Amino acid sequence: MSGIYIHIPFCKQACHYCNFYFTTSKSNKDKLIDAICSEIEASADFLPSRDLKTIYFGGGTPSFIDLNDLKKIMSSIQSIYEIKNTEELTLEANPDDITLEKLAGWRDLGINRLSIGVQSFEDRELTLMNRSHQAAQAEKSILMAQDAGFNNISIDFIYGLPASTQESWTKNLEKAIKLGIKHLSCYSLTVKEKTKLMKMVDRGNIAMIDESLNIQQYQWMIEYLTSQGYEQYEISNFAAEQTYSVHNTNYWSEVPYLGIGPSAHSYDGQRRRWNIANNLNYIEGVTQDKEYFEEEWLTAENKYNEYILTKLRTKWGISPQR
Repeated sequence: MSGIYIHIPFCKQACHYCNFYFTTSKSNKDKLIDAICSEIEASADFLPSRDLKTIYFGGGTPSFIDLNDLKKIMSSIQSIYEIKNTEELTLEANPDDITLEKLAGWRDLGINRLSIGVQSFEDRELTLMNRSHQAAQAEKSILMAQDAGFNNISIDFIYGLPASTQESWTKNLEKAIKLGIKHLSCYSLTVKEKTKLMKMVDRGNIAMIDESLNIQQYQWMIEYLTSQGYEQYEISNFAAEQTYSVHNTNYWSEVPYLGIGPSAHSYDGQRRRWNIANNLNYIEGVTQDKEYFEEEWLTAENKYNEYILTKLRTKWGISPQR
């Protein structure tokens, strides 16, 4: 069984720390959705199996586009692939996009897992990151999703923020546990090239926290979440009651996956492919049968190194026999 990742490259606004490929303009949205559907059809023979275990809508912000757009993409997937055995169908969502109407539509579409970009339950930290929601919205969106029947919810956190403290970080973790969240993805704030955060740091407008405090927050997170019944099954991911992210776990377990959309990556066991990170060039490439991706065939050495690097991220580690 295989997986499909759909990259939706639209966001309401740019977060200061993010260097993923996205745009805040939806001017070519309809053409891009059509191109995504065309790529799904054109890539029908890439995966070794058409029986899908997982489908993952990531981005960007998939919750930012219309339900009809998601329906159109799902229809294209179903025209090529078998999804009756699909175990996990994830949608990444921002708290300010979540409404009762959207939740009902996502459920009807087969979405059974939400990954909500909370990042923090502290308003001052959200402002610093230039997030488009407030803390109260984040909590409300989670409760709304739970009431709508979404039992499999993951939330993203960022720690190591400027001016963050052990107390503020602990409050974030406590709030997540109080809300009954079973899966947490927690990432250390990283200054990445071509981001607003890097410009702010370079200009001296903002100071990153001391590395020792960052390490303390990471170690405290492991200690605290473990004491609360969470299992650290990957460097940045924690799950209660074995509610692992099936799709992401497959990335670390050499399961083939197809990446659709601008900047998306694919892997079929023998080669890796990556799409161009430009909406207009991607649309032109797909619709006019031009090159829109690059790929490399993996050598035995590539496979060996990738196996070690990906499996050592997880609690399962590597097999000496393998």
